[in-house]
This record gives sequence, C-alpha cells and structure tokens, in this order.
Amino acid sequence: MSGRIFTGDELTEDRVITCDVCVVGSGAGGGVLGHELARRGLDVVMLEAGGYRTRRDFDLKESTAYSTLYQELANRATDDLSISILQGRTVGGGTTVNWCASFRTPPEILHRWRDVHGVKGLDENTLAPHWDWLEERLNIRDWPIERANRNNQLLWEGLGKLGYSRGTVKRNVRQCASLGACGLGCPTDAKQSMLVTLIPDAVEQGMRLFANVNARKLEMDGMRVVAVHADVLDPRTDRPTGRRLTVKPKVTAVCGGAINSPALLLRSGLTAQGLVGKRFFLHPVVVSTGRFRERVEAFQGAPLSVYSRQFIDRGPGKLGWLIEVPPIHPVLASVTMPGFGAAHQELMARLPYANAVISITLDGVHPEDEGGTVGLRGEGEYTRLKIDYPLTDFHWEGFREALKVAARLQFAAGAEQVLSPHSSPVVMNSEKDVALLNSAPYAPLLCRVASAHQMGGCAMGGSPKTSVVDSTLRYWDADNLFVVDGSVFPTALGVNPMETILGIAHWGSQHVADAVGKHS
Repeated sequence: MSGRIFTGDELTEDRVITCDVCVVGSGAGGGVLGHELARRGLDVVMLEAGGYRTRRDFDLKESTAYSTLYQELANRATDDLSISILQGRTVGGGTTVNWCASFRTPPEILHRWRDVHGVKGLDENTLAPHWDWLEERLNIRDWPIERANRNNQLLWEGLGKLGYSRGTVKRNVRQCASLGACGLGCPTDAKQSMLVTLIPDAVEQGMRLFANVNARKLEMDGMRVVAVHADVLDPRTDRPTGRRLTVKPKVTAVCGGAINSPALLLRSGLTAQGLVGKRFFLHPVVVSTGRFRERVEAFQGAPLSVYSRQFIDRGPGKLGWLIEVPPIHPVLASVTMPGFGAAHQELMARLPYANAVISITLDGVHPEDEGGTVGLRGEGEYTRLKIDYPLTDFHWEGFREALKVAARLQFAAGAEQVLSPHSSPVVMNSEKDVALLNSAPYAPLLCRVASAHQMGGCAMGGSPKTSVVDSTLRYWDADNLFVVDGSVFPTALGVNPMETILGIAHWGSQHVADAVGKHS
C-alpha cells in the first residue's frame, strides 16, 4: 500500500496517529532510515519541519532558496555571531541543498572512534557493503578533472605546481547539467538527494511523510518514548497554525541533525547526564578570495570536484584542514567576501573573475578541542536554540596557516591578487605578501568564519558516562529511542559528512528494526 506526503495546509485539525517507527527528520540520516524500515514492511511516519519543495520550485534564485530551504533563512549562527552556519531545512534536508561531495569516512577517524571513544563494531569493513549499496543507488561516481569548472581547475593546477596531494571528488548525480545551482535545489533532479531517491521509494512502500510539522517534544513514560508531540506549521509563513500532530510509535528515531536533534532531546528533558549538546563540531571554515585576469565564473559548473588532504594531519596540538573550492553566487559571495563600501562593491563587480579556496578545519581529534555546545534558553514552549562555539588560539593558529597555504595555491594558479577574510582584509599582490597574514588580527568578528557541516552533540560511545547513544545508536536511558544522524559522531570527520551519515544510517537501520520487534 502506498504512503503519502502531507503538507501543513492539509492538516486542518489536531490529529493522533500510531505507527511502528516515527522518524524525526528527512535528511541523510532520516531519509535512509525511513527507506530501510519501510522496505522491511514497517509502518513508518516521518516528520519534517521544513517544506515539501521539488524541482518545480527550484528557480535558481538565491532569494528563493535561502528563504525556503535553509535553517533560519540561511542566517543561523553561533550566539556570538562569530561563525555563520548553513544548514538545510526542507524535505531531503542537507542532501537537497549540499554540493554533492561524497566521501567515505576516513579510516583513521573510525579507528579513533573505536580506540578513544569506545564505539564498537563500526569500522570500514563493516560499513563497506552499506556504502557499496548507497553508491550504486545514488550513482555516486568520480567527477573527472576534464569536467571540472575553472574554479576547481585552478585549485587542481595550484596543488600540482606546489607538489601537494590532490584528488577528484565523487558526486551523487545522474545526468548532471553542470548548472552550478546545487546549493539552490537541483531544478533537473540530477542530484540524487533523499528528496528524489530514497524518500519517494519509501513513500511507495507505505511511509507517511508530514512536511511543515515541527517535532517539539518527546513524551516519556519511564524509559520509553510514548508520543512525539509536534506543531503544524503554515507552509506560507512557517509559523505554527495552532494545530498539533501527535504520533504514538513503538520506536522513535531522532534524525534532525547535529543542532536540532540535541535541541529536541533537551526540550524533552533528556540530557544524558549533561552530555546532550556537548562535543558539537562544525568544521569551521576560512575563505581565501583570489582575483584572476581570466574569467573564472565560479557560479557555473559542478561546484566542488577537487580536494586535497595535504594538511589534514599537522601533528599533535595542531589544527588540520581539508582544501576545496566553493561555488561563488552573488548573495553567498557578498556575505563571505571581505571589505566594505566601495571596495566591496568593486570586488562584487569583478565576481566573474573571482576564485575562492576554503579550508575546512578538522575539529575534535585533539584533546584540547572539545568543540562547542548546543543548548536552550528560555522555558517551556518558548525555548530557543543557544549555540556556543569557542574559538581559541588553537583554532586561530590553524586558520592563519590555512590562509597562507590557500594564498600560495592561488598565486601558483595565476591569481593577480588574494584577499583574506578579515573585516579589514589583508591584500596580497604576490606570493611575497603572504607573510602579511602573520600580523593580521585573528579574533571573533575580525576574521570571518563559516561552516556548512554540523556534527556531534549526541555522541555515540562505549559508556553512558561519556556518550549519549550506545554503539547501536540507542539512547542509553531509553529502551525505544534512537538517534540516527550526524549528531552521533564523537568527533568531526575532516571530509564532507553526507556519505558517512548515509552509511551509518543504512547500517543502523537493522538495530532500529530489531527494536520494533522487541516493543510490539
């Protein structure tokens, strides 16, 4: 029997429904989990706070995309505004708006989770068959350098000239038209997101998906979740309509991502001895902007297809980073490119000639780096997110060195000028000017930092004293509650996280399915 996708305007009265599993969230974790549970014949209800939008709604306009497909209209940030956070909020979650980069988890990260954090039974051999299946289903394939846009080719050339390691990125696309609009929603359905692959499959197999429904609280009875209470939102205003949806499942899986999942648990009074929301990681990013004589047109073509992990491991006590390039669309560029007034206007006028190099730093793998916290402020119905992410000398040293490497790469690729992301940017006209970065100010709000990757906050591990969920993704203090998304990572990854989340969700689906049998 086929399921259905409901939107908020269809829910005109309070409703109470029952099911085998309630999946909260429809991104990489929830999308895979919902599919696997529905495939097993279970009755699945999926809740998504964002709207249900498809290729017909993706008009290639940033003004449309950021206001409808992202958390807080793409304005989510840490409480001190020092780090801006891009995060999806729509059916398909981050898989609908990400840049398609697909990496398997680095083995050294999985080994660290095992050896330091006590995660059991999760290694590259265990995950390999799950990744194999996902890569086939989602058409995850290498994107050859011959098809790279000029923005990525410049990085490739700079890495080659400096003798740094380099590779091409696998992308989850099928018949990609290289429009460069991945972050705005794919208008041709080439991106093999959860929106166009596993979620439709799950609905065909009976899953009910409720969009514009925001899960607010899990109701507990002892060690069991007995209900998920959710607000129905108006699809046009994104505000509560006053109607409520209550789901009474046998098992609940929280899959809202590394910010919203901890927040839901905290609103429900589930703190895991104070560990929920702790060890939250962002992959903080600094951006180096290059200006070239040639047209780069970084707003067109596959946005991210070249990478380097040359500097991912700089040794004990040093922050490492992954090197990539982002797409450069006007609105996104305007809030990340440095400068003010006439200087900023002139830089924007030269947008077709701009290249950007991003340094995606790897946090959480050094003892001194505990990451940030996700918390709540206020009481009852009026709680609000509180995201803290202290940036210390440890981070600033890494940012400084990453910007120096990025500038050298850009000059090696032929840049005429390179600008740093400082509020008063360091302007470099040749490689000899890179040393000027040493004396630049490195402090919150004086140097722009951003992130599109969120991890941790509900860490898995070998003990309830140090982790929120066990090695089967079950919440330690509840018999029928699982967390299945990037929030379970004990550390960050050092690569784009989508495929790790996909793989862990596919692997973890069996544990969730087994729990349904126990609670039937």
